[in-house]
Amino acid sequence: MMKLMIAVIHKDDCPAVLDALSARQFPFTRLSTTGGFLRMGNDTLLLGLEEERVDEVLEILRQFCSIRKQFVDVGQAPFLGSLLHAPVEVTVGGATVFVVDVDQFHKI
Repeated sequence: MMKLMIAVIHKDDCPAVLDALSARQFPFTRLSTTGGFLRMGNDTLLLGLEEERVDEVLEILRQFCSIRKQFVDVGQAPFLGSLLHAPVEVTVGGATVFVVDVDQFHKI
């Protein structure tokens, strides 16, 4: 069965992920997106793949999408900017991944 994988990753992790996916011949579509809470840059990857290859992509994401701490100027977040004026340490990186069944798949 075909699957649609939607992976939201930090923009800094994207180049290494794209290189690894390309090296293993995974076709993908990359969308530049912005996260909601701190409005930080992300990339959303769309991959149509066979069910048996899902774990291979998940391993690539685990390898290259590291969770790390970073200081962020909360003035970038309008709802917090008036309350806090010093940079705040936040956790960034990692990946948020959705895998859904595909009823039909056509490559035209």
